Amino acid sequence: MSKLKTEHDVITLAKDLIARPSVTPEDFGCQKMMSERLETLGFNNESMVFEDTTNLWSRRGTTKPVFCFAGHTDVVPAGNLALWHTPPFEPTIIDGMLYGRGAADMKGSLAAMLIATARFVEDHPDHYGSIAYLITSDEEGPFINGTTRVIDTLEARHEKIDYCIVGEPTSSDSVGDIVKNGRRGSISGELIIHGKQGHVAYPDHVKNPIHLAMPALAELSQMHWDDGNAYFPKTSFQLSNIESGTGATNVVPGHLTAWFNLRFSTELNFQNIIDKIDAVLIEHQLSYEIKWTFNGKPFITEPGTLLDAAVKAIKTVTDIEAELSTSGGTSDGRFIAPTGAQVIELGPCNATIHQVNESVSCNDLILLTDIYYHTLVNALTNPTTTA
Repeated sequence: MSKLKTEHDVITLAKDLIARPSVTPEDFGCQKMMSERLETLGFNNESMVFEDTTNLWSRRGTTKPVFCFAGHTDVVPAGNLALWHTPPFEPTIIDGMLYGRGAADMKGSLAAMLIATARFVEDHPDHYGSIAYLITSDEEGPFINGTTRVIDTLEARHEKIDYCIVGEPTSSDSVGDIVKNGRRGSISGELIIHGKQGHVAYPDHVKNPIHLAMPALAELSQMHWDDGNAYFPKTSFQLSNIESGTGATNVVPGHLTAWFNLRFSTELNFQNIIDKIDAVLIEHQLSYEIKWTFNGKPFITEPGTLLDAAVKAIKTVTDIEAELSTSGGTSDGRFIAPTGAQVIELGPCNATIHQVNESVSCNDLILLTDIYYHTLVNALTNPTTTA
């Protein structure tokens, strides 16, 4: 396949995907279009619909290792349309930049994956192992019926992913300059501190939950959780919202609600964090309850077949020495890594994701296609990778 053909295809396909207003959890036919293309390459497609979420599991081959491209067709809402230079679901190229909601997060990556796969299958029809796609329409939303449900299904039938590239926009200044080889864990809590409501003029008759909560919250915000490690920074506790009061200045409220989140390293786990927070709240003699949300465990992919293949591909295509990072938010990689898979995230620049006038460089999509292609070559044309 010529370079010109590859370039034309990846941009055209990205535009076709962006033109579909697939706001979470809608897929709007994106996966159907993808599955039709994959079917022509010899993939077996399986649509998994859970509640309001559409998922695609597609696989070419039956042997190991299973190399999986993972991603999502859903996008965040466009926001204020008046602030967009061009309509968000009418993909437009201006000065070499492709504009549209999802251009960078992550329909550009999906297009690059598909074109790279087509090129690889054409050049290496008898490659080792299998190639798979795990695509969901609910990554930007509640994420309860998306990738995690597909993984549960695969695990139940003992179908394992060995290597996985999640196409999240990881690059900073140049495509391929940063590869996420892990992510911090994330746990959120809704903390309710109970007091006793009453008139401010009679402090002996009330228990002010604001006064009671402040010392404990201050201690938690300044607590030393860990020192991180070679792959992860120190764990961070952050208060995101505090709510209390009746709206009247002469009434002590009956409760305070505080929302918080911790992004944590592999030095901690969910239970460690719960125990530490409980200990502080008990020490301050608070009457409280906490509603926990477990967003994902930390994971790390150390140098090995997948990471080496991707870093080598980036060097081949861009001459960049990729930086490995675990920073940023969570991704669906957190559902795949616990199965034992090697998982990395690699995609275009993330400067405009979730913003108005979201855009991606057309040249970056072409380079990303080449990076994905060479990663497949490095991982699936060497017989030692099948061990």
